[in-house]
Amino acid sequence: MAQELNTGYVYAGVTRWLAGTQNGFFRLAHGQARWQCMSLGLPADVFVMCITVHPVHRATVYIGTQFGVFRSQDHGSSWTQLPLAPGPVQVWSLTVHPTRPDTLWAGTSPLGMYRSDDAGQSWQLLSGACLPNRLDMGSFRNRVMRITVDHHDPQALCAVMEVNGAMRSRDGGQTWQDGSDSLVRLADDPRLRSHIITEFDAEGMLDMHAVCSTPAAPNHVFAACRMGIFRSADGGLNWEDLRVDRFSPLSYARDIRPCPHDPQVLYATLNVSSSGPTGTIWRSADLGQSWSRFDHGISPSSTLMALAIDPRDSQVVHVASRVGQVFGTHDGGRSWQALPLPQGCLGTYALAGG
Repeated sequence: MAQELNTGYVYAGVTRWLAGTQNGFFRLAHGQARWQCMSLGLPADVFVMCITVHPVHRATVYIGTQFGVFRSQDHGSSWTQLPLAPGPVQVWSLTVHPTRPDTLWAGTSPLGMYRSDDAGQSWQLLSGACLPNRLDMGSFRNRVMRITVDHHDPQALCAVMEVNGAMRSRDGGQTWQDGSDSLVRLADDPRLRSHIITEFDAEGMLDMHAVCSTPAAPNHVFAACRMGIFRSADGGLNWEDLRVDRFSPLSYARDIRPCPHDPQVLYATLNVSSSGPTGTIWRSADLGQSWSRFDHGISPSSTLMALAIDPRDSQVVHVASRVGQVFGTHDGGRSWQALPLPQGCLGTYALAGG
């Protein structure tokens, strides 16, 4: 394992959907203002859709790309590809088990799931995770966007999909239950109806972006989707609306994260739409029952796609917009610094602290 450094970092993953724009993995050291593109061992045209930092060895970083999974053991300075079979496959989510860090899950597009029990050296395709698509999305390929593990049951997982709802597992990912029926029923409420690509009113409820769990709420998961923030008290099978619209005028939720320092605290990004003109950051101190505005004095010019809470310091939080704006606070949200990614990073999807 690479030697740990005391320097804290922020990592950003960028895709490239338009000609002439940038892509790749970028690193920023705390106290610096200039991002570095870290590409040693990565393909030149790599798109980075997700970033996960090892919960114990902070120098170890995993990324999901259109070529599969890569691992760095030196804070992103160099990379090694980890073999998926029959790969390569697009990887949109990576989760390291919180108490068994040699176990990882990778979620893919088209919908699929892999598991590794040896820190990524080998992978098993979990055939039970291939749920059928509920909607005909045309050229859009549904994908597993986030996977979370219950802190009190090491075999209990929940995964959310864009645009295919949610599913839960009680056996470490070998088999899965579709948790989307409840989401579809919620769309009986006119407030929760939305369709963009299809004519199905529950499309918005199935458009899930992120999910998390916390030690303070056993068997509970919290999810961000097109229609707001939702909670399940049974690990992802049945869902309820937390009515974030009572607090925020914006309700398109793109990311939700637990605070690693206080299990009662959640952070979320709330926006206009998937490619809207601005975004906001909200904090809940009571597991989603109430929310307060966390950002002050920043001006995102697009949807806030991802946020990261520093694992060493609860006062340090960063957020990234779709078009490469990054903002950071080192005093718990009282003041913010603009830390823009290099010009041309117009497909920013992932952010992590380590």
